[in-house]
Amino acid sequence: MSETATGLDLARKVLRTEAAAILSLVDRIDGEFERAVQLLFDCKGRVIVTGMGKSGVICRKIAATLSSTGTSAWFLHPAEAIHGDLGAIRDDDVVLALSHSGETEEIIRLLEAIRRIGARLIALTGNRGSTLARAADVSLDCSIAGEACPMNLVPTASTTAALAMGDALAMTLCVRKGFKEEQFASLHPGGKLGRRLMRVENVMHAGESAPTVRPSSRMPDVFHEMSSKRLGMTCVVDGENRLLGIITDGDLRRAMSRSPNVLGMTADDVMTRRPITIRRDLLAVEALKIMETHKITSVVVVNEDEGLEGVVQIHDLWRTQMF
Repeated sequence: MSETATGLDLARKVLRTEAAAILSLVDRIDGEFERAVQLLFDCKGRVIVTGMGKSGVICRKIAATLSSTGTSAWFLHPAEAIHGDLGAIRDDDVVLALSHSGETEEIIRLLEAIRRIGARLIALTGNRGSTLARAADVSLDCSIAGEACPMNLVPTASTTAALAMGDALAMTLCVRKGFKEEQFASLHPGGKLGRRLMRVENVMHAGESAPTVRPSSRMPDVFHEMSSKRLGMTCVVDGENRLLGIITDGDLRRAMSRSPNVLGMTADDVMTRRPITIRRDLLAVEALKIMETHKITSVVVVNEDEGLEGVVQIHDLWRTQMF
């Protein structure tokens, strides 16, 4: 067998081993897991995630996932903690400690301090009889049949299992808290995820930027408003700023084809009544779908009383690069 074939076989074995490590956790989602979620849910302070070496890397990711889903969390290096950073832990915190052996020296040295401070402790460990597991308020079993490393030395399957258990905790917790899309968007203002969850109110042209005319406005005034606001349309509103209709470039072309005396008309003569409208809290991506479905380039944003709030233009949504 060639070295290439041997390498591919090993790669497949690594993936199968790590997948099996995750699947073995499914039957361990029990009352202890529920107790851990409840501790996190009841936490009045922060979640302090701590671990050494490769476990520390996994801890950073778990802390980041918790933070991005509405739970204040950060990573505390256990070696730094025992050399002056213990002040980061408060009595209303929950400490989430990772150690596959459950006997990591730096973690064990933290246990007395955690108890003295009064914080609660959740352990993720592969050894339910370890010092860490026995000291914890809740201990979650992340044991594995073996590492994916051919020497059974390098943390591979064990860190994968711990990461998956951390994700399970974070996702269960965010659902328990009722974490919503708009909260996720507020915590992710940058990047593609944030843009996909952007609300109409964040991209609409509002106030003076929204083109408006009255029903009695003469067509030269309508042309000027449409030209100056550069949205290819204008809203027609009454004296209380309620939407009566819209005038688009298409409406103007149709009016000119019907009558040579367009300049003598008013907005009321030309406007499209009962246009498609949306609310300001609609996802911007949904607004884009509405415009593409109806083959329109702008849509008006109104409140529950049909009061004009703004205009969303399709080119603005394309520029956000939501897809």
